[in-house]
Amino acid sequence: MNQFHNPSSIAAPISAYSHAVEVSPNARWLTLSGQIGIGIDGLLGKDVAEQSELIWHNIQEILVSASMEITDIVKMTAYLLDPADVVDYAPVKSKYLGEHRPASTLIYVSALATPEVTAEVEVVAARVD
Repeated sequence: MNQFHNPSSIAAPISAYSHAVEVSPNARWLTLSGQIGIGIDGLLGKDVAEQSELIWHNIQEILVSASMEITDIVKMTAYLLDPADVVDYAPVKSKYLGEHRPASTLIYVSALATPEVTAEVEVVAARVD
């Protein structure tokens, strides 16, 4: 079982993440490429909220294909274009993560893969079977 570290000797996380995650010995690791909001039909979501929903759905499906779950995510990095986009991104992320708190980084960038892409998320998962 992975161990989440949020020591009381430092400030608590300011949102839904953990300061650190210790992966158990002999864990299987899965590193996902950055996921963008494209559906199975090849169409990109129309806005940040719709792209975020597709991103997290795709992440969940990739985890399932590796016999893993959302709770196996140990690190995530989200890339957004504008700080205002977090209002649409965060509720979708929270819906999929629930009470799970992986280590997390949020970065604002000037551009992503194409001009229409508004969000991208990378995750690393680890599971002991």
